[in-house]
Amino acid sequence: MKIGATIGWDDTHTCIRYIDQTRLPGHYIVVLCRTVQRLATAIRRLEVRGAPALGVAGAFGIALAAATCKKKDLAAFRADVQKDGDLLAATRPTAINLSWGVNRVLCALEQAESIDAAKKVALAEAKEVAREDETCCHAIGEFGAALLPKRCTVLTHCNAGALACTSWGTALGVIRSAVEQGKDVKVLACETRPLLQGARLTAWELSQDGIDVTVITDSMAAHLMRTSTIDAVVVGADRITGDAVFNKIGTYMHAVCARHHVIPFYVAAPLATFDPSHSEKEVEIEERSRDEVARCGTRTTVPEGVQVKNPAFDATPKELVTAVITEQGVLRPPLDLKALTCHRTIR
Repeated sequence: MKIGATIGWDDTHTCIRYIDQTRLPGHYIVVLCRTVQRLATAIRRLEVRGAPALGVAGAFGIALAAATCKKKDLAAFRADVQKDGDLLAATRPTAINLSWGVNRVLCALEQAESIDAAKKVALAEAKEVAREDETCCHAIGEFGAALLPKRCTVLTHCNAGALACTSWGTALGVIRSAVEQGKDVKVLACETRPLLQGARLTAWELSQDGIDVTVITDSMAAHLMRTSTIDAVVVGADRITGDAVFNKIGTYMHAVCARHHVIPFYVAAPLATFDPSHSEKEVEIEERSRDEVARCGTRTTVPEGVQVKNPAFDATPKELVTAVITEQGVLRPPLDLKALTCHRTIR
């Protein structure tokens, strides 16, 4: 089965199309999203997820807001679209790509001198964000593939694949590019509690491509680093500050274990994920619902009345990162993010 674009624009229906990731691997469902409010709900529910995909969702969200706005006055039109942009940006506070995509298209339509022109500019800019994402992921893949041995086993966490981008992926893009180059790559995919993005999504993606993948529980990773041959850890990122990498909860644990066992720990992420303006302590870690941990389907797994902690992300200090793989090349600590600011300037 060929995986279509994770998210894109449907010109026929003037709306956003996306794969509902909450239905995988059992059902492959493509949703037509016609309102910004529905898109915000989809992002909160993780129907659309993954930092680069959220950036594209934010961009198309502004295009959708512009396309559906009924205001006849340009100032009122801009105010309404800005309000929708604020709504979208607030849905996932830790992942910086979402607000980046929103702001990039908002800035583009500000230059338009009419509502019709603003609608056209917004859609054109959003489509460009999506096109750049695909190109970016392939570039990350090429740079990252060069770091992997000809025969290797790679540990990954959560899902940083085609489903987390428009296509190809960041961390899984590295693996796909390495396989495309003829390298023999085996993947250990951590299940990634509590929502099992590794077991449900990463394993599904790689199996569709015929890439050797084995699912392990998160708690097995350290044991396998100690007793098996794991040649590298490759993960994605939701935000990279000057002092830390924010990614799905559990990433920090893998980084600590990789350092102890002298295994390279690579982060694959576009420059749009870099945040040179903030430090770790200034970034809000999203706390998700109790039910994600306390229930499994219809079954209760935590007694009623018992408290649950459910942070969606953790921060890995940059000292534990061997290198960050970007579309511009491989960066090694110390990470000088301010020198990269020009690459992610909102046009």
